Amino acid sequence: MEQIRNFVDNKEKSLMGKFEKKEIQDVSSVLEKAGFEAYLVGGCVRDVLMGRKPKDWDITTNAKPEEIQKIFSDFGGATPEKPATVYENDFGTVGIKTGSEDEALKIIEVTTYRLEGKYTDKRHPDEIKFAKTIEEDLARRDFTVNAMALSMFGKEGKLVDLYGGQDDLKKKTIKAVGDPNKRFEEDALRILRAVRFAAQLDFVIEAETEQAVKKNVNLLEFISKERIRDEFSKLLMTGNAVFGIEKMRESGILKYVIPELEDGFNMAQNKHHIYSVYEHNIRSLDYAVKNNFPLDLRLATLLHDVGKPKSKRGEGPDATFYGHQVVGEKMAAQILDRLHFPKEMIERVALLIREHMFVYDPETVTDAGARRLLRRVGQENINDLLLLREADRIGSGVPKAQPYRLRHLKFRLEKVSKDPVSAKMLKINGGDIMNELKIQPGPKIGFILAIILEEVLDDPSLNDKEVLVERAKILGQMEDKKLAEMAKFAKKSADEAQNRIEEEIKQKYFVD
Repeated sequence: MEQIRNFVDNKEKSLMGKFEKKEIQDVSSVLEKAGFEAYLVGGCVRDVLMGRKPKDWDITTNAKPEEIQKIFSDFGGATPEKPATVYENDFGTVGIKTGSEDEALKIIEVTTYRLEGKYTDKRHPDEIKFAKTIEEDLARRDFTVNAMALSMFGKEGKLVDLYGGQDDLKKKTIKAVGDPNKRFEEDALRILRAVRFAAQLDFVIEAETEQAVKKNVNLLEFISKERIRDEFSKLLMTGNAVFGIEKMRESGILKYVIPELEDGFNMAQNKHHIYSVYEHNIRSLDYAVKNNFPLDLRLATLLHDVGKPKSKRGEGPDATFYGHQVVGEKMAAQILDRLHFPKEMIERVALLIREHMFVYDPETVTDAGARRLLRRVGQENINDLLLLREADRIGSGVPKAQPYRLRHLKFRLEKVSKDPVSAKMLKINGGDIMNELKIQPGPKIGFILAIILEEVLDDPSLNDKEVLVERAKILGQMEDKKLAEMAKFAKKSADEAQNRIEEEIKQKYFVD
C-alpha cells in the first residue's frame, strides 16, 4: 500500500513510471495526439496501485469506436490487409494489436466511455450509450477498487477516484459503486464477482454490499451458465479458493452454482472421519490450492466425495458410504455439464473421481493389479490420480500426504509402466489376427484381443508376437459365442479379483 500513499503524497512522481509499458504509452499517445482523452481503467489500475502485474490492460477514451479504428489504421505499419484493430462486439471496445511478445500486451482493449442503461434480463444492458466524460463512465462500474482511472499523458499523474477506491484498497474492502442493490440488479454476475474479488485479493466484502449479495442472490438464475462457469473457475484458481467457496455457501450463492456440495454440510461421516463431508471436500481443495494444482484437478478434489450424501447408509460411527465414488462420478459429470465445462475436462474429472478409492496396500497389490489400474486410468492420468488421493488424505486430517503404502504403489506403478496395459501395447493387432486367421473384420477380433490382453496383464512375458499369434490361432478356432463369453469372463474375473482385494483391505483398515 506504500505505492498508493506515494502516489497521493507526490503526484509529480508518476506511479506509472514504475510500471512503464511502451505498448501502453504508444496507444495512449496516438489517442491524445489525435485530440482524445486516454485513461487506464479498471482492474489494471487496481493492480498497479497494489504493486501487482496486471493480467490485461484496458484503456478508456472519449473517441468513438469508428474514430479509434480510423486513427489506428496505420498503427505499427498496419495495412488494410493486415489491420491493427479488431472490433467484433457491441460494447464499444476496439482491440489494438501491438505486436508485443508479452501476452498481456499483445492486444490492448480501448473502449469508448459508456453509460449503462436498463438491464431487463439482469445480464445485458438493453442498449449501449456512449458517455462524454470519464466521470460518467466510472459511475457504471461494479466495485470501488475497479472504478479508478489513471491518465498517462497530458495530465501528468491524474488519478480519477470518485468513489474512494484508494481508501478501500487500504482497508482491503470490496464495496459496490453507489447502491449495491442497483449494481447487482444491473448485472447479477457481480454477486459472484464480489466473492471472487474478495478471494483473489484477500479482501473482505463491505457490510452493505454483502447484505445486498444475500438479498439479490436469486438473480443468479438469470445468468448464463457459461458466465457463472468462468467466474467460478477464476475463484477456484485463487489462493483463497476455500474462503471463496465458504463465502458462497454463507451468502447463498452456492445453491445457484453447485447445490450438491451443500448436501454434505454438517453431514457427519463415521468413526474414521473427523470432518463432515462438506468440510472434508473443501479441506481437500485447500491442499490442491496450496500445491498449485490445475483447474481440472481442483474440481476433482472439491467434488471427489460429492456422492457421499446419496450413498450414506446408517448413522453414527458405523455409517457407510459404499459406492460413493461411482455415484460421485455421475454427479460430477452432471454438475460440470450443467456449467458447460468442456467435454474433455468433464470426462477427466469424472474418471479421477471414479477411481480415487484405488487400493494401495503393498501386501495385497500385485504387479498385475498395478497394470490394471494403469489400464483403467491411463498413463496420462495416473499422477493426477495419486495427487487427488493425497488431497483426499490431507482433507481427512491425516498428517502425511504420502504414507509408505502410497509411496510403495508409486514404485510399483513405475516398475510396470512399460508393461502392456492396453490392446495398443500388445505385440499383435487386429490386422495380424485377420492375416493369420484369414478372416474378415468383425467382433471376433475384438474378443480375441480382449482375452489376450487379460492374459498379458497377468503375465507380461507373454507379450511376444510369436506367442500371441499361436494363442490367437487357438482362440480363432472357437465359436464367436464362446469367445464372447471368455472375453466377458476374463474381464469379470479381473474386476472381481480387484473388488475382493479392496473388500479385504477395507475390512482390515475399517474403512468404507
